[in-house]
Amino acid sequence: MMFKFWFSLFLFCFLSQTYAADPIAGETRYKKTCVNCHGPAGKGAASYPKISGNDIAYTTEKLETYRAGKKIGPNSGLMIMMAKSLTDEEISNLAAYLKDAKYNVND
Repeated sequence: MMFKFWFSLFLFCFLSQTYAADPIAGETRYKKTCVNCHGPAGKGAASYPKISGNDIAYTTEKLETYRAGKKIGPNSGLMIMMAKSLTDEEISNLAAYLKDAKYNVND
């Protein structure tokens, strides 16, 4: 009985966080700083990788890892600095935006 309660609570929290993400807010946040290195719609630029088109969980995990100060790649120092101030909500929104981000010539 207790397991069902905790599992239901976990599921509710997980789904609430997943569906609460706002890709429009994510795009706005992306255009503040991320676009400078990763280019429009996360298509990648120079030595900075393409970051669009990934699963939400993948992008969330990467940003949370950088925010925690863990090095996981050649640009970790820069990404740690950029992710340090991101809130959980901003990370969710960025991940939601980047999942389906498309390059628009007018951007």
